Amino acid sequence: MEVFEAISARKSIRRYKEDHVSMDLLEYVLDAARLAPSWHNKQGWFFIVLTDESRKLLAGALDDTNPCKNALTQAPVSIILCADPEQSGNCEGKSYYLVDAACAMENLMLAAIEKGLGTCWVAGDLNEGFVKKTYGIPDNIRVVAISPMGYPAYQPKPRPRKSIQEIAFLNGWGKQF
Repeated sequence: MEVFEAISARKSIRRYKEDHVSMDLLEYVLDAARLAPSWHNKQGWFFIVLTDESRKLLAGALDDTNPCKNALTQAPVSIILCADPEQSGNCEGKSYYLVDAACAMENLMLAAIEKGLGTCWVAGDLNEGFVKKTYGIPDNIRVVAISPMGYPAYQPKPRPRKSIQEIAFLNGWGKQF
């Protein structure tokens, strides 16, 4: 699968088959994450890969209205994305550990779709304290996002996307691309 094809094919998957995900595949997607760019190459991200029954506890970090809650109990794998803010920069009030972690997670998700695995990025409405306590994450480490992972039980329809003309400007803000 070509890179652009993987980018186009990636969708948020909320229903999974029970099929086992091999350790080889997990290592492959984590290796892709490991190769992501980061602030001064600090690589301050960490991944907790849950493959046993403890992965189902992760659903407790979401409220009942979150559409990914059931996916976390269904998927054979869950991933917790963490980052150490001290291993990244702050510039003009912006904490770059979030950017570093997002780059790593995007690489992981693209590698997953390449191998036929589905994911679903969950970051908002996430009870970080619950996740840290449940999985023994140190106080200085932040939980950035979580994702179920496994073989999709369905293929969602493409979501509408803005045109390039709506999001890109040429040689200055507001100048048509």
